[in-house]
Amino acid sequence: MTSLELWVGVEATVNRVGEIYHDQMERSGFERRLDDLDRIAELGARSMRFPVLWEKVAPEREDKLDWQWPDARLARLRELNVNPVVGLLHHGSGPRYTDLVDPEFPQKLARYARRVAERYPWVRDYTPVNEPVTTARFSGLYGHWYPHGKSDGCFIRTLLNEIHGTVLAMRAIREINPAARLVQTEDVGFTHSTEMLRYQADFENIRRWLSFDLLTGKVDEHHPLWYYLRHHGASEEELLSLVAEPYPPDILGINVYATSERFLDERLERYPVQTHGGNERHAYADVEAVRVLGEGVGIFEARLRDTHERYGLPIAVTEAHLGCTREEQMRWLHEAWNTTQAARDNGVDVRALTVWAAFGSFDWNTLVTQSTGFYEPSLWDIRSPTPRPTGIAKLARQLALGEGPHHPVVETPGWWRREDRFNCPVEGEPCFLPLVGRPLLITGASGTLGRAFARLCEVRGLPYHLLSRAEMDITDPTSIARALAQFGPWAVVNTAGYVRVDDAEHDERNMQQNAFGAANLAAACAERGVPLLTFSSDLVFDGRKNSPYVESDPVQPLNAYGRSKMEAERAVLAASPESLVIRTAAFFGPWDEHNFVTQALRAVRHGEMWCAADDQVVSPTFVPHLVNHSLDLLIDEERGVWHLANAGAVSWADFARMAVERAGLDVRLVQGVPGAVLGQLARRPAYSVLGSERGWIMPSLERALDAYFGERRETQRALVEAD
Repeated sequence: MTSLELWVGVEATVNRVGEIYHDQMERSGFERRLDDLDRIAELGARSMRFPVLWEKVAPEREDKLDWQWPDARLARLRELNVNPVVGLLHHGSGPRYTDLVDPEFPQKLARYARRVAERYPWVRDYTPVNEPVTTARFSGLYGHWYPHGKSDGCFIRTLLNEIHGTVLAMRAIREINPAARLVQTEDVGFTHSTEMLRYQADFENIRRWLSFDLLTGKVDEHHPLWYYLRHHGASEEELLSLVAEPYPPDILGINVYATSERFLDERLERYPVQTHGGNERHAYADVEAVRVLGEGVGIFEARLRDTHERYGLPIAVTEAHLGCTREEQMRWLHEAWNTTQAARDNGVDVRALTVWAAFGSFDWNTLVTQSTGFYEPSLWDIRSPTPRPTGIAKLARQLALGEGPHHPVVETPGWWRREDRFNCPVEGEPCFLPLVGRPLLITGASGTLGRAFARLCEVRGLPYHLLSRAEMDITDPTSIARALAQFGPWAVVNTAGYVRVDDAEHDERNMQQNAFGAANLAAACAERGVPLLTFSSDLVFDGRKNSPYVESDPVQPLNAYGRSKMEAERAVLAASPESLVIRTAAFFGPWDEHNFVTQALRAVRHGEMWCAADDQVVSPTFVPHLVNHSLDLLIDEERGVWHLANAGAVSWADFARMAVERAGLDVRLVQGVPGAVLGQLARRPAYSVLGSERGWIMPSLERALDAYFGERRETQRALVEAD
């Protein structure tokens, strides 16, 4: 049996909320970068879900179409030999002169489809409407998107308009290109339940098939939802017209998400209040099944089997994506590919798997009802001058081309397979896989940063060993070699070193630990082919610049600590050019009681004056953000110097005032003074704000402070509950 094809899709949603359109392609920059298509082709992609969206080509009038954008891109796809699967409506309600409940919507969509086919008669594959049931739920039943319906009647009218529009659109297209194929997509998530709510789960599990059932002519008087459809406004004539003249898809595109599998439970006390809902008969909680069911969920294997058994038509997985950390996204893709390939080998006619949201997506954490700027990278991270390939892109290429070995992080089961997936009382016997895989080795067990790495590796499901100096002394090459041999890590994170900036002026251990130790570690890692992540400081700069320092700016430290970090950078990259050196600054965090913010807040709460330097402008760095983004860059196999700090430029005194004000305390107790008054022996730069020419991936300082206070509240709540 031949291998799966790799398809790639960009997040192309143009949904309407009230009078506002949310355009994912504009926000990701995909609509501005023609060379994105070359990036996709280089992965080995055979097809691409490509948007020629009605709202963008003909936004104002049916007879006023602008083909400039799709012309250039479809021509380039032909040159690259990448087959486009053209989408006409992606979670949208159409241009302003129509909507999903417009009686003329099907005919209007068909007229647009004909124009597309006339313009591009060589295009073979089409998806006139993406995920009709899902879009109808969000637009007609839940009220999230335009036209903001909240009734079964609106849901059904929206769905039938989409289905009739799909049929008419494909008929119009096939009048131009008789060989055109319908690739119909839908989210086919499954609903589980307690015995009491079996009736509701059965309803949900039939409803998920409605778009496919309608197109394949299955919805007649014997269909389980016939009376539901008729009761809420569907006419017998329009339903039976699809039975008499079915329009079965050439390829069923199934979309599978971890959150698509649900569990319904009437025992409300078991679950957070935000999960509570119900129907007219029962109140119940609606939660992610993977968080509750002991036996786990089927995900790709079960959904492929369900679809194959129900329809017997060719299948493609048309969205494979997980909104999570980088390694979990890679594990999801790895499992999806292997499971789908196994189904193909076992006789399921599945043609392809589509890696979704190539250039990331915006604000899906709020179902695209708000513009908060929440960005999730995927194959590429767009926050660099040009889109930067992540570990997901490299894995996708390996899978498409049959290459290996794959990244070590995929050796570990994803969170949906591990014990930490449970966050509610478990239903049934818990079934999970152990946390296995090669570890990450972390030096600096006694330090703030080392402990934070260990904590977040635990959260992210990254096996690790946090080593004390007794277990690995980075100033001793023999000790390093012994530890590397003992633990066999896939990478090393070095957080060990001398940290007392003023004492460093007269302490030889500063250079020994920071420079010589890091050099020893880099040499040992290079010898064994083990990636190294180590940290440097904003204090390598002299502060004469009046704009943020970027990675290529010349270093000129003012103090001994900065000199040791400068020497460490040079030695590490000379010994191991593959190493990742992250410059950062001004730590603060929720788990260390001795950091600047926590100490300032403690003093002010006690009515004490807090003095801080007002002549040194820095970029404060929230430790959890630093650790998570450092891990992402390490997994992405980035190298060289990167700057990571939260976006912001403040003096130490103003930083204290920001924190105190957010805490609702008296900012008058914060006093700005020259650094020299604080007893600082080492010279500090007056300005050491960090910027980046490689990509700014850290959140703003304001968001960092929000996260700090949120994490502190969670920590305090956990302590109270533990008591």
